[in-house]
Amino acid sequence: MDARRTSVKITSAIINSFYDMFINGKNRPAFFNIEKSYPDLLILDQNFYTIKSELSLLMQRNLSIPRYHEIDNYQTAISAALNPERSWRTFMINLMGDFTDDAQNIVPETCKLLKQIPNLFQAFFSILDPQKSVPAHKGTYRGYIRYHLGLQVPQNNTPKIRVKDSVYTWKEKESILFDDSWEHEVINHCNEERIVLIVDVLRPMPKIPHMLNTFISQHLVKKYYAKQLFSKLKTV
Repeated sequence: MDARRTSVKITSAIINSFYDMFINGKNRPAFFNIEKSYPDLLILDQNFYTIKSELSLLMQRNLSIPRYHEIDNYQTAISAALNPERSWRTFMINLMGDFTDDAQNIVPETCKLLKQIPNLFQAFFSILDPQKSVPAHKGTYRGYIRYHLGLQVPQNNTPKIRVKDSVYTWKEKESILFDDSWEHEVINHCNEERIVLIVDVLRPMPKIPHMLNTFISQHLVKKYYAKQLFSKLKTV
């Protein structure tokens, strides 16, 4: 593990321990009720067909959509480890509050919808090849929670995601909201592509931890991490 990654893990652990005082620590939930916890996300559910239509047009273009670890080498362990001959590709839409040029040109209506969601941290189309699974892992930072909207979900051997002790089977037009910092994995034995819209939003917290979270995401993560990802997108 390189020095920068070690530093990020140590710093995140310290910040997470502070957040734990407000989010119930080890007793924090794995899944959330979207209507109660983050109702602004429901605009995506309500516009499922608009998003699905733009996704279909995107896929028809036969663009070279990069694999996750080709954009972010920190994801190599989860993107390239299991079934390395299969791909987990990501079409990046928003990175730490900034929309990518490709997204604004190719999926403009999806971008308009996302702009209506407060405290948006990241958004992308997650495209799994047939038989491509994702090994168990944990998100490093507890400052955000993750939303999935099933856009293209195979009917046979439907892929599943395990978060902590619960397993969810994706369904088209159905969304979930979960804590990415709990151990989670994808079990995928289907013979078709699985595509979901992933949206990360800042975790709802009281004023002081929220202010810290906003500062970190906008002035630290955005300055270093997002800048690196935008640079990678220009080369892949």
